[in-house]
Amino acid sequence: MTGEDHRRILVIGIGAGDPDHVTLAAVRAMRDCEVFFLLDKGARVSELTRLRRNLVAEHAGPGHRVVQAEDPRRDRSPTGPAGYQARVVDWRHRRADLYEQLIRDELAPGRTAAFLVWGDPALYDSTIDALEEVADRGAVPFSYDVIPGVSSVSVLAARHRTTLTRLGRPVRIAPGRHVAASGLAEGEDVAVMLDVGAALSAHHREEGWWMYWGAYVGTPEELLVSGPLADVADRVLELRATARERHGWIMDACLLRAENPEQES
Repeated sequence: MTGEDHRRILVIGIGAGDPDHVTLAAVRAMRDCEVFFLLDKGARVSELTRLRRNLVAEHAGPGHRVVQAEDPRRDRSPTGPAGYQARVVDWRHRRADLYEQLIRDELAPGRTAAFLVWGDPALYDSTIDALEEVADRGAVPFSYDVIPGVSSVSVLAARHRTTLTRLGRPVRIAPGRHVAASGLAEGEDVAVMLDVGAALSAHHREEGWWMYWGAYVGTPEELLVSGPLADVADRVLELRATARERHGWIMDACLLRAENPEQES
């Protein structure tokens, strides 16, 4: 599929929230796009949509068009691991349905469109998986490329003036639910994304661990806390609850590592 029949999708990582973290590669990619697909998560998180619209207005080329669609809602009621996974799989299938509709109905052959993804599209984001599902269906032919972005865990480490890795030690990147269930393994530092509250609620009294936490990193609303996990976890849980109530949403991450934080192994 080439030339006028070719639909092209760009999955563009836009960083964790600071407009200055949008890379030059992302800016060049945005200038190549005629259509921008923005998924709206509702009135309580309209700030996320506004931020992406501002990036489009600043970096997109003339004549571009923004298509806004409502993101499928995910059932977030409490459930066990199996139920949670089934609900996420169902939500991703419905997202793929929406992507297929957008590409078919809003992107003419020969044109290029973009999905703007917070952080790095390769790190706990469903956009690539959804596009792969649409491509496998074969109903709407297209190709896509991924432009990496600055991840939230990278910004978190930078804000705390530390590193994600230490000499000779592994670091695990995992969602909070997984960390809550699997525990904290000796000798393994953990960067926690998604459901950070689940991990902290399960391990908030663990001794011998140091935590670097941040929410809304790279934005004017940024919150940062560091200290021994057992000493600061309850404070962070309170900050998370207050911030979620105030903003209607929260994006946070934390790095858990064996004390002393300055010690190298």
